[in-house]
Amino acid sequence: MMKNLKKTDPQILSLINEEDKRQQETLQMIPSENHTSQAVMETLGTTLVNKYSEGYPGKRYYQGNSVIDTIETLAQDRAKKLFGVPFVNVQPLSGSVMNLAVYLALLEPMKGKIMGLSLSFGGHLTHGYPASASGKFFKSIQYTLGKDNRLDFDAIEKMAIAEKPDIIVCGFTAYPRVVDFAKFGKIADKVGAYLLADISHIAGLVAAGVHPSPVPYVHIVTTTTHKSLRGPRGAMIMVTEKGLKKDPDLGKKIDMAIIPGLQGGPHDNQTAAIAVALLEASKPSFKKYGEQIVSNSRALAKALNSCGFDLISGGSDNHLILIDLRNKKVSGAVAALALEVAGIVLNKNGVPFDPNPPFYPAGIRLGTPAITTRGMKEREMMKIAKWIDAVINEVSGEQMPQEKVARTEFWKKFKAEVVKNKELLAIAKEVKGFTTKYPLP
Repeated sequence: MMKNLKKTDPQILSLINEEDKRQQETLQMIPSENHTSQAVMETLGTTLVNKYSEGYPGKRYYQGNSVIDTIETLAQDRAKKLFGVPFVNVQPLSGSVMNLAVYLALLEPMKGKIMGLSLSFGGHLTHGYPASASGKFFKSIQYTLGKDNRLDFDAIEKMAIAEKPDIIVCGFTAYPRVVDFAKFGKIADKVGAYLLADISHIAGLVAAGVHPSPVPYVHIVTTTTHKSLRGPRGAMIMVTEKGLKKDPDLGKKIDMAIIPGLQGGPHDNQTAAIAVALLEASKPSFKKYGEQIVSNSRALAKALNSCGFDLISGGSDNHLILIDLRNKKVSGAVAALALEVAGIVLNKNGVPFDPNPPFYPAGIRLGTPAITTRGMKEREMMKIAKWIDAVINEVSGEQMPQEKVARTEFWKKFKAEVVKNKELLAIAKEVKGFTTKYPLP
């Protein structure tokens, strides 16, 4: 199937094959990653990649878009039906673009105010982090979690009343519990703010009916289309009935914010692949998939708890688990690298009230969407938890120095040594044999 690439650029083909091998032989447990279906991947590699289609269905700047119009309309209709919304824009090229488009549509630069969860407590860069565009071009205030590492709605309401934000964001990248969108809705209504639910991580769970939908309570829903939705990399912006009631022109404003506001032509192969993923997500099998993601996450959390790991909030209700490793005497950066050597791929991550610097945080974040796609179930979670425990025990005590120069030297030495660790390489061999039973889609 790759004969033309083999002839044209064998170096790139070789690298693609290396990546195929890496994904097959390791456990992909970064919660924002997944394995798309073969149908989605095939759609991305079609002649749709050749077309330019600035504008929207029926209103393009270029000719020759009759087929593209049908594809984009189909993607819109499938999203509307799957999530129960009256309006959707499927053109954002990424999650960062989608959220920036909402802010651009509704806020005046340097004056409009965003209220989102702090990045260090599980929010996202695009929810008002000072170094991102959302924090640089708009006013930003950040709420945090309570001492129990759960959303503190009393504190959130007090902040909203005091600050009167224009947009409240309820959407998270490292929050392992069910989100009460109804409570957020009451707070937003009380202060007259738009409520934006960024469900990028849980969109697949919402579509499967295993996590409450935000649609009845919010004005706007944004989501990426990979992660638990298991589509291509891309994004969507949806407006709810409540949103249109608040502002009948909300959909038009968002369309204008995408083009000409932030983008030119969309990627039509991406749009078509999103349509395919949305069709897959509407099937009964996807509901079972969503249920299994959550069952696996809970089983894995329980097993990790029994190994003495400190799970943020004590467990998981969704697809992800966040672990504070301070009681294991190892940093998240050290743990993540050691686990990768052992064939388990997750990511270092900050935890609430983290005393460590961002690049060397105290925690790790892991999830079950990709391994569930491969057919793994609760029984396999027990095995994975034991491997994780063995890896962490192997590197326990490898503490990161606080002084910058010493930290740099430590990290350089550790990276050189960990790739030769016999215990970790032995686990990697076990993982490799294990993964042969669960081929990629």
